[in-house]
Amino acid sequence: MSSVVESTPSPADADAPLAVELSGITKRFPGVVANSDIQLKVRKGTIHAIVGENGAGKSTLMKILYGVQAPDEGTIAINGEPITLRSPTDAIRAGIGMVFQHFMLADNLTVLENVVLGAEKLHGIGDAARAEIRRLSTEYGLAVEPDDVVADLGVGDRQRIEILKVLYRGAKILILDEPTAVLVPQEVTELFGHLRELKSEGLTVIFISHKLDEVLAVADDITVIRRGTTVAEVEPGTVTARQLAELMVGSELPSAQTEESTVTDTVMLELSGVELAGSGRALVLDGINLTIHAGEILGIAGVEGNGQAELVEVIMGMRRPTAGRVLLEGSDITEASVREIREAGVGYIPEDRHRHGLLLEAPLWENAILGHQTQPPNTNGMLIAAAAAKANTQRIVDAFDVRTPSILVTAGSLSGGNQQKLIIGREMSQSPRVLVAAHPTRGVDVGAQAAIWDLIKAARREGMAVLLISADLEELVGLSDTIKVILRGRIVAEFDPDNVTREQLGAAMTGADGTADEQMEAGR
Repeated sequence: MSSVVESTPSPADADAPLAVELSGITKRFPGVVANSDIQLKVRKGTIHAIVGENGAGKSTLMKILYGVQAPDEGTIAINGEPITLRSPTDAIRAGIGMVFQHFMLADNLTVLENVVLGAEKLHGIGDAARAEIRRLSTEYGLAVEPDDVVADLGVGDRQRIEILKVLYRGAKILILDEPTAVLVPQEVTELFGHLRELKSEGLTVIFISHKLDEVLAVADDITVIRRGTTVAEVEPGTVTARQLAELMVGSELPSAQTEESTVTDTVMLELSGVELAGSGRALVLDGINLTIHAGEILGIAGVEGNGQAELVEVIMGMRRPTAGRVLLEGSDITEASVREIREAGVGYIPEDRHRHGLLLEAPLWENAILGHQTQPPNTNGMLIAAAAAKANTQRIVDAFDVRTPSILVTAGSLSGGNQQKLIIGREMSQSPRVLVAAHPTRGVDVGAQAAIWDLIKAARREGMAVLLISADLEELVGLSDTIKVILRGRIVAEFDPDNVTREQLGAAMTGADGTADEQMEAGR
């Protein structure tokens, strides 16, 4: 029996002043209604979370609030005053700022230069701007130094700079889109401290996230959107993360937790002493040793930029290692091409679906054969078998719940979650012996996430070997048979998922537990 907590949209405290009120917001695009009679009331001085599946209409709604798009119907009120937002400039003038999921910073510039870029008229570009940045940093506890170069800063620091940018422009209402997507647990805790500080100073935060445990930890109010319309408004203390997820999708969901072990003695993928030189003499991969067996999911945890991307590129033949070997079922594939590795039975879910997974201007059926264009049913001798490829694409769309009006539309017209489901369907439908999955559920909603987890678990039961690289610690702990931590290009720790905490993983990922220093010392 479903544990979904049914709820009808209810207004926030009627007596509380509202920072934002959206009434009857409707937005139509050709063939789809993105928003339908959306109601949203955000109390001033609160953290208000908006949750929903990919394609539920969250992004469209926030673009309307930030002036990027105009609603076909409905009204917007800011601080009780009706307003028409024709552009982001209008939104900024109204005190609305937006921090996007993908940071928009120039690495070669200082913090000050990044913050004032495009806002030079406010405080100039010198001492007055520097003083204002320091004032805001102190007032809101952001600990940002104006003269630091962004390239030298970590992910958490960059997040604070993005927040500082909108505060510098006078924002009193902040929209944060997936702000914890690339943060480790300690950085998430720090960010939430900053958000509470903003709230205590009277600012209003609209928080969009797929991580429901985090939403429940930081939000004062939660609005749930399903298929373009508001379906519930709840208080965090009245629901669990699972119940909230089920409100989002309208049904019960499975968890990430794996069943009994299916690990066999058959070695499917082995990396031995793999090194990869970066710029100069530095090694971006330093003595990597990994073994993955049939029926095993090996998880790789690490802060982004510590060699995960390069590890994948070496396995997939996109880069040649400086030293070491890569073996697939005992056969040396160190020098093999990407095509040869794919044809040998290695599936690939890329970290960046736009760069390495899709042709955004091509139709879905052409995207569904990428990487498999030399294999049946997509080929007929030397030619692409278009009819068979289209029929296979339709099977993938149906089986993996890719929400699209047609397989003839472009990949770029799909939401991020549906793009990801297309890629995963493409790879899994080929029944690979080894699957390299880099952040397979990044940017997808809880419904798609649960479906992907089920697919990976089913493939594991059938004997597939999976290398899982993820920034989602729940995913790593829930799915993996073993977790290894990569830091500065080295494997520095190994954990049993049944006996590790998020804090222990986070400490190993950042080097706070001292393991990396011990290994460096031992290697001298």
